[in-house]
Amino acid sequence: MASSDLTTTPPSSPSSDLAGLEAGLDALETPTAPDHEPGRVWRVLLTKVVPPIVAIALVLIVWQLVYLAEVQPHYLLPGPADVWGEVNEMWREGTLLEYIWTSTSRGILGFLVAVAVGTPLGLLVARVKLVRAAIGPILTGLQSLPSIAWVPAAIIWFGLTNGTIYAVVLLGAVPSIANGIVAGVDQIPPLYLRAGRMLGARGFTSVRHVLLPAALPGYLAGLKQGWAFSWRSLMAAELIVHSPDLGTGLGQLMENYRTLQNMSGVLATIILILIVGVAIDLLIFSPLERRVLRGRGLLARAS
Repeated sequence: MASSDLTTTPPSSPSSDLAGLEAGLDALETPTAPDHEPGRVWRVLLTKVVPPIVAIALVLIVWQLVYLAEVQPHYLLPGPADVWGEVNEMWREGTLLEYIWTSTSRGILGFLVAVAVGTPLGLLVARVKLVRAAIGPILTGLQSLPSIAWVPAAIIWFGLTNGTIYAVVLLGAVPSIANGIVAGVDQIPPLYLRAGRMLGARGFTSVRHVLLPAALPGYLAGLKQGWAFSWRSLMAAELIVHSPDLGTGLGQLMENYRTLQNMSGVLATIILILIVGVAIDLLIFSPLERRVLRGRGLLARAS
């Protein structure tokens, strides 16, 4: 019987398999080198920069056409040039940045206090069943309550002071932040919590090293929504709470223009409020969200 010439591959050793596995994991975790090809810059411009510019241009064109068609009298619906004239006038008077900073500083401070209150409250609701049963539905109801509904009560409690404005901001933002972290904790796989307990993570250590990192995507979504509610609540409070001691924010500025029947000023203020809200999201929350999602493999790296 003729013997066949067969070549057998010797079994690999466990150490070599482990080394290969570690090398593969290291390759997955190593960030890829940025692509420096000449067309990459143009692709970024075409996909990230050009679309919003085109959208804004289309809005301005339609706005100008409606203005020229005199769908409404010009004093009720001014054109883009009239609105830009009001913004330019505020800039020349040196008050534009003051108005923006007054509202932005209030919004940021109120948001930070809301984070300090909403985060432990959300963790408490997420981890203690009795607390969730007691106040979980209340948080959901508060989140759906319009912030402006709190303004009359806040005025009675605190008068025409900054306390009224911050109270409205907190009542608008805290439920969103708390519900965001509750949703994030609810999405944590139970295996993570059991592994943390096996490693000795309990109490504050478990919160810091297990709960918050695992719930970070949902928590960030809650923070993002909390900022939106903070900004909206602030504008609602500034529209109603007027006092010379409070300074002039964007909400009060818009109300002043309404009193003067200056529609160009009203629209200019609305646009400024929109720009500040979008800028905070684009400069702070969107980069944080992309970084967290990319670090967890939930967002593909830009090619």
